[in-house]
Parts: sequence; structure tokens; C-alpha cells
Amino acid sequence: MPTRRGWAVALTALALAAAGRVLGVFELFVLAAGVVGLLGAGAVSTLRRVELEASRQLRPARVHAGGNTRVELVVLNRNRRRSPVLTVRDTVVPSRSASGTGRRQARFLLAPLAPGEENRATYRLPAETRGTYSVGPLEAVLGDSLALWSRASIVAPAVELTVYPAVEPVAPLPHSRGDDPTAGAPRPAAVGPSGEDFYGLRPYQLGDDLRRVHWPSTARTGELVVRQLERPWQGRATVLLDVRATSHSEATFEAAVSAAASILLASFQNGALVRLATSDGTDSGIAAGHGHFEAILEHLAVVETGPAGAMPSVVAGLRRAGNGGGLAVVTTTAVAAADLELLAGLHARFDTLTIVLVERRGHSVPAAAGARRGGATLLRVPADRGFAAAWNQAMGGGVAAPVTTGGWR
Repeated sequence: MPTRRGWAVALTALALAAAGRVLGVFELFVLAAGVVGLLGAGAVSTLRRVELEASRQLRPARVHAGGNTRVELVVLNRNRRRSPVLTVRDTVVPSRSASGTGRRQARFLLAPLAPGEENRATYRLPAETRGTYSVGPLEAVLGDSLALWSRASIVAPAVELTVYPAVEPVAPLPHSRGDDPTAGAPRPAAVGPSGEDFYGLRPYQLGDDLRRVHWPSTARTGELVVRQLERPWQGRATVLLDVRATSHSEATFEAAVSAAASILLASFQNGALVRLATSDGTDSGIAAGHGHFEAILEHLAVVETGPAGAMPSVVAGLRRAGNGGGLAVVTTTAVAAADLELLAGLHARFDTLTIVLVERRGHSVPAAAGARRGGATLLRVPADRGFAAAWNQAMGGGVAAPVTTGGWR
């Protein structure tokens, strides 16, 4: 199809022809014919058949906000003839949840390739905000020498990049005992010296280590069954994230999501079972395993604010028997006094309760940072900075060493 320059040249040819008609100047018709000839020659040059095959890899395919991912492209010429010089472009389109970043495009020239020859290219893609991004499709653009015409063909489909919330190095929630929801029976009082004794059998859950599959029972029942191991001092870490639109501004919501992700990551790396609950009723359940934790991060990557109303039922669910361990509630200073009292009452069920209040401009609560209310620790932090330092001080200063595993860090 014609480029912008091509359309401009076509309009010029029409103008020359019209002027020649009005003024009766034959030379203007000659110029108009010459311009049309250039357009025709350019159109013919872009009819050349291009057969390229490309693949794309994102390393890593999941990254935290503020990091970078490397896009590796491999382009192969499938034609029996040498390929012309092509422009290759890869478009990055953010989803609605990644509204902080606009549409971007990577462009570079691809040198002629012999039949069967391949070329490699790499570019860096900054992951500025959390969310999902569509990378691609990868297009090869053939144009004429005067840039009057261009023809684009898709050589690789689009892939998805997931950007997790930004995380900070913080201390995990304190270790505490609690009911194991995957055991299916009360926990025994005695534990062997190895610290990892056989306790029973239970159905397989997503994220379980396949090395613990009990094959005789699996063959007998026809369903995957794993060995349940008794693990002493395995903590229970629950984070309740307030996602009500009435509680947040755009800045406080991103700070709250980042704080929730940081607490969960630190607790997971410390060996605890982790759980994410949100005020809209979403509950990941408490479990271990990389699959379970990455599912939590996937949800935090795309979570958005929503209507109020479900908070009382969520709190009621956390009050039920079977909950326990450490709980962190992440909300803002815009939380109502009645809701704050309701949240503080969860201390009766959990061993430790920390309520993180992200400061929202124009809102304040009658409590200073580090104050206690109903057995809960209130932690007030600015929306733009200071969460890690305030949290680590409240937790006693211990910070878990950062760990990099797979696509997350």
C-alpha cells in the first residue's frame, strides 16, 4: 500500500495534471506522467515474494516492574532466492492494567539473507509498570527505494509478557504454627529429628513436587496422590489486600500492590505457606509450591480496583476456624474507622497481625506508625517511598536474602 510519501506524490501528480489541463501547459502533463511512472515502478518492486520464518523468545517471560526483559529474534529465509533489504518491526501493546505505558515499537533493518540463511537480533524491553503486554506480531516490511510503497507480512505471532508488581527486599512475616489445610487431619504433636517425616497421603495439588507422588496409591485410585510430609515450623503467611476504589488513588493502589507482593515473596522464600486474599472476595488459598506462588503474582500483575461491599464477608471468612499464622492487611489511610476496627479484630484468629496503611493525600487515621490497636500493629507508610524500611523495622530488622528462581526474582 502507499506510504504517506506515496500518497503525497500521488496528490502531486493529480495537481500537476489538473494544472496542465487548466493552463494548457503540455510539460505539466509530462511531469505528471513521470510521477505516475515512479509510483508504478515502486508498486512493482514491492510485489516481490518474501518467505521469512521467525521465532521470538522472551528472557525472562515474566519480570517484575522496573526490570527488563530481553527479546531474542531468529529470522530464517525460506525462499529459494536471496531476500531483499527489509524493515523488521515488533510492536509492544500494553493491556488495560498496564495503563502507565503506551504503545511502543522496535524497528531495525534486516540485511539480505541467502536461501536457508538465518539472522539473529536482540533488543531490550523495559518493564516499567505491572500488567500484561502483547509483544508482536513481528512484521517484515518490504518497500521501494523511494519509500513510496510498503508491503508488510507477519512472520511471527504475538506473545504475552507478564510484568509482576515491583518488589522490595523486606522481612517475611514471623514464623508461626497453624492448621495445615492440605493435611486432611490434625497435626501430630511429635516430629522426627529429620524435620521432614512421612505423615499421610493426600490428593495432588497444583505446585506439588512430582517426586512425592505415591505411585502405588495413584495406580490403585486412578488419581495422583502425594505423600504429605510433616514439616516443623512451617509458617503460614496471609496477605489481605484492600482493592476497593473508595480506598485508593492510583498512586496508593500501586504502592499497596507492591507491598503485598513484597511481603508474600519474602515469606515464600522463607519457606512459609502463602495466601493472598483481596477485598473483592478473591482468595488463592494457602499452599506451597512455585506454581501456587506464581499464580498469586499473576493475579497481582493484573488486579484492579473494584466496588466496595465484600470486605465484611472476606473478614468473616478469615475469622473461621482453620485460619492462623501471620496476617498482613494492606490498605490506606482512607479506610473507615469501622473497617479498621473490623480488621483489627482479626488478631483473635491470627498469631500476628500487621495493618499497613499507605498514606493517601487528604486522609489520615488517629494512629501513628508503629501504634497498636486491638492487638494489631498499625504501620503507616508514604505512597511513594519508605515501605521497606518501615516494614523491616516493625518486623525486627530481619530481611530475607533475595532469591532468583525461574522467571521471577
